[in-house]
Amino acid sequence: MTVEMTLLGNVNLLVTEGIYQTSDALLQDAFRSLLRYKPELKTQLALGLYKRGKVSLARAAEIAGVDLESMKELLQEAGMVRCIATVETEVMAQEVNQLVKITGRQP
Repeated sequence: MTVEMTLLGNVNLLVTEGIYQTSDALLQDAFRSLLRYKPELKTQLALGLYKRGKVSLARAAEIAGVDLESMKELLQEAGMVRCIATVETEVMAQEVNQLVKITGRQP
């Protein structure tokens, strides 16, 4: 019997016994427990998600449990370049015009 089969069997047993409603609920709980036990993984998770463009800098900082400046330092230490989204002038002008219409005030 492989470790994988035993692990899946244990997950299924806990679901079958009603300890967890679904295997996803169990895995979410296990993942949260892992991050509590090994908090350094939060930083690695945040860096990986940011690197892949899955989260913003602010969200990465939140996941890592640090402030924005500390997150910037972590990115630098990891040799990662900060991604700064650019907005085309035309798109920005459209958004400003929409805000002017909504608020009735000129910028």
